[in-house]
Parts: sequence; C-alpha cells; structure tokens
Amino acid sequence: MERNLTHIALFAALIAVLGLIPKIDLAGGVPITAQSLGVMLCGTVLGARRGALAVLLFLVLVAAGLPLLSGGRGGIGVFATPSVGFLLGFPVAAFVAGWVMERTTLPPGMAAWAAATIGGIGVLYAFGIIGIAYMTGVSVREASLGAALAFLPGDAIKTVIAGLVTQNLARMRPTSLLSRA
Repeated sequence: MERNLTHIALFAALIAVLGLIPKIDLAGGVPITAQSLGVMLCGTVLGARRGALAVLLFLVLVAAGLPLLSGGRGGIGVFATPSVGFLLGFPVAAFVAGWVMERTTLPPGMAAWAAATIGGIGVLYAFGIIGIAYMTGVSVREASLGAALAFLPGDAIKTVIAGLVTQNLARMRPTSLLSRA
C-alpha cells in the first residue's frame, strides 16, 4: 500500500514538473504542453488504476489552486477554459493506456508506444475535442481539425518518448514497471 501511494505521488509530481517546460499558446486557448507525456507515462509505467489515481491527485491539486499546469495555471477556473476536455480526459487517458499496457504481450517499448497512442492520443483527443467545441462554440469537425494540426505532431513524438522511457525502465529496473507486475 505504501509503495503504491509513493508511486502515485511521484507520478503526480512528474506531471507537475513537466509543466515547468514552457507552454506554447495557441489562438484557440488550449496550449501545447509536455504534461500529456506525464499522463502517458502514468499509464504505461503504473498501470490503469494507479496511473489514473496519479493523474486524479494532480488534478485535485490543480483544482485546489496550486499553479501546477504549464505556465503556472491552477485553480478551479482552469476547468472553465477550452482546456477542460483535455484536463477531464487526463485520468481516463492514463487509465486506458495502463489497461492496454497490462493486457498486451508486446515487448514493453512497443506496448508502451501503442498504449500511449491509444490512451494519450485517441482517448485524450476525444475528450479534448469535445471540450474545445463546447467552450469555443465551434463544430466538432472544426475542433478535430484544429487539434490534429496543432497537437498531433508533438503528441506523436511524446508517444515515442513514452515507449522509449518505459522500455528503458523495464530493462534497467523490471520490478518498477508496475503495469507489467
């Protein structure tokens, strides 16, 4: 139990640290950040349940007012911006990435890439696009096109990084890859 709590807190902190990388502001109000990489890693390393809990802990701290989102954003107000869909999708994306990771027999690096792609792009974009469309009043089609153009290249790179980090972690410390325990 104590080990689980430590891992959950550590990965919530990892998402926060990735927020120190400067964001790139876009016209639509949803910035490009490195924090979705942390969400992907929560799932690929911790697994479905612990990964989702780590992201939920992070979001609770953000909602409580800690400026943990990229650019020093925090507080309940961030959930009333075009980013709301992505924020609400974070724990679901981590859960799905972890679920895929736990159930596939692919080698860790390939499994993590696939899991990060399905959870960190597929699921996260489903939530994010709906949030953008709802908060900005554009159509889902327009929000989808904007998200694909703005976020997909960087997120594709993040899935590769998640795969490589998870693969190297599995190679160096196999017992720390809780998604495969």
